[in-house]
Amino acid sequence: MKWLAAGIGVVFLSPILIAGTGMMLASSADAVQSSGPSSSCLSDIDSDKVAEQVTKILDGASGKHVHVEGLDLPAEQVPNAQTIVAAGLSLDVPKKGQIIALATAMQESRLRNLAYGDRDSLGLFQQRPSQGWGSAEQIRDPTYASEQFYKHLLKVSGWQQMTVTQAAQAVQKSGLPDAYAQWEELATALQAAIAKTFPGGGDADGKGTDQDKKPSTSTTGCAPGEDGSGFGRIPEGSVPKGYSIPKDAHPRARKVITWAMQQLGTLYQWGGSCTNSQGPDPMGRCDCSSLMQQAYAHAGVTLTRTTYTQVNEGKAVSPSQLEPGDLIFSRGTAARPEHVGMYMGEGLVIDAPRTTKPVRITPIKDWTILAARRVI
Repeated sequence: MKWLAAGIGVVFLSPILIAGTGMMLASSADAVQSSGPSSSCLSDIDSDKVAEQVTKILDGASGKHVHVEGLDLPAEQVPNAQTIVAAGLSLDVPKKGQIIALATAMQESRLRNLAYGDRDSLGLFQQRPSQGWGSAEQIRDPTYASEQFYKHLLKVSGWQQMTVTQAAQAVQKSGLPDAYAQWEELATALQAAIAKTFPGGGDADGKGTDQDKKPSTSTTGCAPGEDGSGFGRIPEGSVPKGYSIPKDAHPRARKVITWAMQQLGTLYQWGGSCTNSQGPDPMGRCDCSSLMQQAYAHAGVTLTRTTYTQVNEGKAVSPSQLEPGDLIFSRGTAARPEHVGMYMGEGLVIDAPRTTKPVRITPIKDWTILAARRVI
């Protein structure tokens, strides 16, 4: 799709395509609409094929041999789509809202986290700092931008009864209000493919309906009924009553989880080495990535020090296929996450959360998983 780069380069320089000053957002949708694909170009999307290709990207494929109709840079675009869906799930936004958000970002930025746009527009949704959407730095954070889009969408009266185009336009105030419709079918296919990779994310409305399904006997914790909620409220720094490391866990994973649990209740320390979490020196305590590093070190596995590098360790796995000992990442973006925890099986995660909080165990349902890695 070589027309894309050329088209964007031309239209951003063209004042003819700039809309009036009354817009809440200055939209790159206005700029690329004339050169973008017509709705007929993206009809009859093969949802199964999209799901297959999306899964390859999320499992770590480079994108070189991956083709998703309508996406010319899938290795960049699919993780951004994943962030949008993850933000929607974390805010309990129904499936339709996630589709609206995806269609909007596809029209505004082609699902790229742009550092430019019409006037001061930036990011996935081309939101404008000057119009109250946040600072430039915030808007360039895909998670923040997605959450802001959803918060504005949810304030639109009757948005669920609107068409995708009407709802998107109610938020974006675009100069080309019909531009979003062409992306609806692809957005629907992407949402379905990505939502399935999240625990409980594949049901009809993007919300839990697990009570209607039989509990799973899986130890991955990702199947319905195994999201950790069965343990009830878990006091900080304690092991939930009834939990034990799954019998089929890898031997090294058992060592890693056991050592990590020995740090429960110790206070978080940003930059701490996690080499003496119960000692008098605060810098011997754990932050999220040092907890992972030291836990694996005690099982003979070397990890790098930060979440930014740990997200590239081992091999990528789908969040729906987690095994005890897998690293899971949240906050920030899939490519550059800001937090890491360890899956323990039985729907539970151990992590060092943040300043003033102790190392703790939480249910996986409380996590928005951007990436997962298997390092053994």
